[in-house]
Amino acid sequence: MLRDDGSFMKKRNQKLLMSLLKDNARYFLGAAALAILSVYLGFMTPAVLAEVLDNYLQGLPSRLPGVVAGWVEGLGGRDYMRANLWIPGLALVLISVFSGACNFLKGRWTAIGSERSARRLRNQLYAHLQELPFSYHSSTPTGDLVQRCTSDVDTVRRFFAMQLLSIVDAVMMVGIALALLIPISLKITMVSLVMMPALFLFAWQFFKLIIKAFRTADEADGHQTTVIQENLTGVRVVRAFGQAQREIEKFSAVSRDTRDKYLKLTWLDAIYWSSGDLMGMAQSLLTLLFCLAEARAGRISVGDVVVFTSYIGMLIWPVRNMGRILSQGGRTMVALERIDEILRQKKEQDQAEASTPDLKGDIVFEDVTFRYEGGEDVLSGLSLTIKAGQTVAFLGATGAGKSTIALLLQRLYAPQKGRITISGTDIATMARKHLRSRVGLVLQEPFLYSKTIYDNLRMAAPKASREQVEAAAQDAQALEFIEQAEQGWQTMVGERGVTLSGGQKQRAAIARTLLKDNDILIFDDSLSAVDTTTDARIREALRRRSHGVTTIIISHRILTLSQADVIYVLENGRISDKGSHEELIARPGLYQRIHFIQSGLEDEFLLQAQDQAQEAMYE
Repeated sequence: MLRDDGSFMKKRNQKLLMSLLKDNARYFLGAAALAILSVYLGFMTPAVLAEVLDNYLQGLPSRLPGVVAGWVEGLGGRDYMRANLWIPGLALVLISVFSGACNFLKGRWTAIGSERSARRLRNQLYAHLQELPFSYHSSTPTGDLVQRCTSDVDTVRRFFAMQLLSIVDAVMMVGIALALLIPISLKITMVSLVMMPALFLFAWQFFKLIIKAFRTADEADGHQTTVIQENLTGVRVVRAFGQAQREIEKFSAVSRDTRDKYLKLTWLDAIYWSSGDLMGMAQSLLTLLFCLAEARAGRISVGDVVVFTSYIGMLIWPVRNMGRILSQGGRTMVALERIDEILRQKKEQDQAEASTPDLKGDIVFEDVTFRYEGGEDVLSGLSLTIKAGQTVAFLGATGAGKSTIALLLQRLYAPQKGRITISGTDIATMARKHLRSRVGLVLQEPFLYSKTIYDNLRMAAPKASREQVEAAAQDAQALEFIEQAEQGWQTMVGERGVTLSGGQKQRAAIARTLLKDNDILIFDDSLSAVDTTTDARIREALRRRSHGVTTIIISHRILTLSQADVIYVLENGRISDKGSHEELIARPGLYQRIHFIQSGLEDEFLLQAQDQAQEAMYE
């Protein structure tokens, strides 16, 4: 990554991090204040012990603050405290109690702040994904998006919950320890810091290694999630083609790769902590030996030895813990980068004054050219007019551009050239939400949620009455199989409608779309899985129900297309023929050829072609 890009990413990560902290500032600031108080209380225990050993037992000068020293004198001074050692004992107990209370509240407030921050980040990510262009979703692995919305967000949450206040603890411990140790003995304090430069350097090198290792591990985890998601989504295909063993081997390979990369992270942690422990223990031993030598020489007291040996741990621990902070901080930086990659994607944007016109007029394609990213033209200079209230149909080979027309009409994609108008208004100037709310689309592979049949149908119109839902199901020829289901309308359809047949899913999706108040209806090969009798009944119901609604039917089945007012034949992204069913079967072309094939008259078609060829030869 270029330096400028890295600086840009760093600034964006900091901005995102600060926005999360700002939203829950009262919890984190309160927890930080309690952390400071807890650290201060932690330093009081060795101070009390040193006071007992030096002042009360040996008669050395008191090291208590003026206010506390005055209170002790008021009780009777050193002699009184020597005779009542239960008082400093009680003080130690009270210090522990207050310290425990501070730590409890600190943990509670930190947990609340971190969970709220994680919730806000998850919601922000999810909401942003809903507004990204269809092209982004079609080109990005779903499993990777799921991993970023779950695992990466949880990495940020753990940093807030476990490491954020460790920074406050570390800074306070080092600052207070140095402030207390230097007045006692600058020489011993300097000896106690001998290992610190090495620990800092070691922690920084560890930080750089952990960022690189975690990024590769996180990406591997995302790929693993994608493999799982694809397998579970396509489980029927896997079983149908007997590819279970191949899928097991595929998952085993990605799982092994993920394991190896996380093991590398574990090794890095183990190396850092074991090396840090070794240097920390060496530093503690060095300080202890030097303190004993100084005490033997009479330059410091026994209480000073207690203070130094206690405080040196508080001085070394923050530096050692810096590795843990840097480790989790590095992972958090990587997670924030991956999250920010989504948040940086531009949302679908309407024009400043997007229109919401009536959509009951003509649909006009004016010299429309479209290609998918990196591909060739799918539609080339397409021009056609669909009259208001007409039923039109499209026939063409796979890849001819039929489904692309449906996607363009809903502005899921935008043409590279030309424009599409409805009621004389360019759809590029319309509000997307308004356009899509008035255009009903039923796909060949409809998506049903893991809910009841009733809830799935009412998703299109949450305020629809039971009678309206049943009427839509009747028109879609779905009412019979719904009422015969084990629990009727309350039957759970399973994830992606897996418990329903292909035809049942298509009929349920048609019923769901019919519940909307549509100006335009698009059926994209959505009758392919139903039998011809049901097909005819649905089309008849649509004619009755959709009076005045412009209907577009895309299909490979001639019977489905035959009742349309106008049928367009698409070849290579262009209209090669158009007309009614009777007109198209009467003249040679793709439509006539498919009609003969589907009617079982291919042999007759070939004989007619041979006769025509022979007549041409004799002429």
